[in-house]
Amino acid sequence: MNRGKSIRYIAGAAGVLLIAFLVILAMAKPGESESASSPLLGNPAPVVKSTTLGGGSFDLSHRKGSWVVLNFFNSTCVPCRQEHPLLIDFVKEQKTSDNAVELYTVVNDDSDGAVQGFFDTNGGDWPVVRDDDGAISVAFGVAKVPESWVIDPNGFVRLRIMGGLTKGFLTTRLNELKTQFAGGQ
Repeated sequence: MNRGKSIRYIAGAAGVLLIAFLVILAMAKPGESESASSPLLGNPAPVVKSTTLGGGSFDLSHRKGSWVVLNFFNSTCVPCRQEHPLLIDFVKEQKTSDNAVELYTVVNDDSDGAVQGFFDTNGGDWPVVRDDDGAISVAFGVAKVPESWVIDPNGFVRLRIMGGLTKGFLTTRLNELKTQFAGGQ
């Protein structure tokens, strides 16, 4: 076999392996949710001003006084799609809570039509915030979606969750944070 054919076979085999790996990665079920470190933890949240898919405006600083979860999302992201039912359950749970947490989806590199279509098909009645130029994702240092951030009622970042959520993880961590920061720290 000549050298040119050998290189093509090796390149073809490597391509097949890469595609197989990507398919396995895309189809994988999310593992355990995990929190991650960030220089933002314990510091004031970045400035977030944008518009929502519903045509309203969003300013994170106006949410002071409430616990807020920002969930970075893309409609083609498999783990985002997998965690979506958990977010629906979370929002339902919060509606009956005395100290409800506000959830906002932040669109990461996606079109309004695709995101609206996803929510129309899969449900979800919380605000969806546009991040048209990626500034919000950059400000939070979002590595990849899904990624969730928790901001306390004083506007400080308290938690970063990388990857898809698992059942009960967000509620458990929020309850811990609410207890830890009950004194307004």
